[in-house]
Amino acid sequence: MSALLSLGLLGTPAQAQISTATAPAQAASPDLAVEAREALRQKDRKRLAELNQAAQQQRHPLAAWIDYWELGLRLAEVSQPEVEAFYARWPGSYVEDRMRNDWLLELGRRRDWKNFAADYPRFQMRDDREVLCYALLTEHLAGKKVLEQARSTWLAQRDGDDGCQLLASTLFDAKLLTPGDVWLKLRLAIENQRPRAAKQAAALFDRPVELAVAEIQDNAGKYLSRKARTGKRTQAELTTLALLRVAANDPDQAAALLKSRWERQLPADLAAWAWGQVGRSAAFRLQADASEHYEYALKLHGKGARQPEWSEDTIAWAVRSALRGERWSQALRAIKLFGAAEQRDPTWQYWQARALLATAAEGPPGEAIRAEARGLLQPLVSPMTFYGRLAADELGQALTLPAAPAALTPAEREQARAHPGLRRALLLMSLELRNEGVREWNFSLRGMGDRELLAAAQEACEREIWDRCINSSDRTRHEIDLAQRYPTPFRKELLAKAREVGIDPAYVYGLIRQESRFVLDARSHVGASGLMQVMPATAKWTAKKVGIAYSPALMTDRDFNLTIGASYLKLALDDFGGSMALAAAAYNAGPSRPRRWREGPLLDAAIWTENIPFNETRDYVKKVLLNTTIYSQLLGAEGPGIHLRTRLGRQIGPRASGADLVPAEQP
Repeated sequence: MSALLSLGLLGTPAQAQISTATAPAQAASPDLAVEAREALRQKDRKRLAELNQAAQQQRHPLAAWIDYWELGLRLAEVSQPEVEAFYARWPGSYVEDRMRNDWLLELGRRRDWKNFAADYPRFQMRDDREVLCYALLTEHLAGKKVLEQARSTWLAQRDGDDGCQLLASTLFDAKLLTPGDVWLKLRLAIENQRPRAAKQAAALFDRPVELAVAEIQDNAGKYLSRKARTGKRTQAELTTLALLRVAANDPDQAAALLKSRWERQLPADLAAWAWGQVGRSAAFRLQADASEHYEYALKLHGKGARQPEWSEDTIAWAVRSALRGERWSQALRAIKLFGAAEQRDPTWQYWQARALLATAAEGPPGEAIRAEARGLLQPLVSPMTFYGRLAADELGQALTLPAAPAALTPAEREQARAHPGLRRALLLMSLELRNEGVREWNFSLRGMGDRELLAAAQEACEREIWDRCINSSDRTRHEIDLAQRYPTPFRKELLAKAREVGIDPAYVYGLIRQESRFVLDARSHVGASGLMQVMPATAKWTAKKVGIAYSPALMTDRDFNLTIGASYLKLALDDFGGSMALAAAAYNAGPSRPRRWREGPLLDAAIWTENIPFNETRDYVKKVLLNTTIYSQLLGAEGPGIHLRTRLGRQIGPRASGADLVPAEQP
């Protein structure tokens, strides 16, 4: 049976009378699309043009994609009418909007503002910051006031690009962006270790500043010892940039430099910036003095009238370091440095409430503060989020999982099956063009309501495309289908493997949902493979440890991958004394890192988790433990195991004296 028929893209003769953009008039070989993708990879223009012509003639269901690849390969040479003709061929499709994104970038590089201004209002995704910078520039050139949005967009840009640089240089030349704005951009670029963004920002100034910034990026210590000055504002700013570079690599050295000389010579706002970066770098390293560095930075900022324009990351580490040191008042002050939107983030809302509870006076005098804390916690309560469950724990509230929504109707199912974008996405994924299929699928979900999302998710679930099943269902706001969001594929096999290894199957399910979304042949950019995303070296080590044969070819075998992954997770769990948080961190970042991260004071497990230095690992641990808790309820667990706090644990600290370590060769 062809891929077209197996996916229902042809149906009965009567059902086949649908638009040429979504289905063929005759059975066309789907291999045409695979061949075209290979021609694109090889940049074979002639072959791709031939395949595109054949696809259009055959009315191939993926003709839009082949047309997109062919036009994109020669985009630098085409004209507006040719692109408009493409839009007209594929109206409302993902490739139309993707081509518009590509074309807007090309128009920006050509400085064709007339065509850009005409085309941009039709752009749907609007997820490209460089396109946004070009759009703001066209509005400025048309006489509109765009400074506030332009400034925030430019400051948020991490990597340098032509569009945002052109916007910034135009506004700077017009004296709308100030030198202070450019210095702020430079500090943020240095903080985030984005040399290209720093180079572009420095280019807005004169040549000596540009050369000095390049020298600072090359060797900040040398610049400080030989050329750093503070007599003029420009000199002080450059000296501060050098101190930020030192702080990123060695916060103790930067602190010593500040104390010995530069803190006294720098203006208070710049000295505060430097101390803030010392605090950030120390906090990332989980150093005990991080909160003291931040405290000093906040005191220096207190001498000025304006709040520091620290990055969200710098403020976040100020909060985390305060939590780690149980400096609750400092945590409250740091949270207030966030913008209004960030303060409403559940993470900081939860920690603000915890800080209020910790600082409230005992008895009636502290009741108003406790009431304020409860007012912050109550809106967070939910069985479906990490901090929602912790908020319920703080309030002593029991949680139940959402009831299943009403069954999908035949009409709702048929609407999903007939959706052109979803059909193309399914065909792309069936041809192992997963990246393209996922993009088409996600674009198709835009604007869908809960019932439409549930119907789309069900199409993916029934085809065992579990990542689309889960991610689509995750988008619903009011109707929650836990069978879609937390499916249990390979249930018989997984439960058997978990029993064999001696590990909670809910924990294995929770980890797989985060690792691979149950995609059997998933492969990460670093080489992790299969359901449990095991690295080859880890698999080989684990196989030897548990006494089974290992071969790289087995990594995508479902049962082997389950055995290896579950066994490794159990070894990590045993190594960390049964701590699911530490074992999950080890699974993601390797065991040596959480061994270091647990050193220091005995911490509330939630505070320890929030202080995990790597953003990816911190998010991973939270999601795995939330998944585990939900899966435990779905698998019928009762008692303390259904509570997130039970999975997270109450405290995490140094390894108990005399505990055995897993051998050093463990990956």
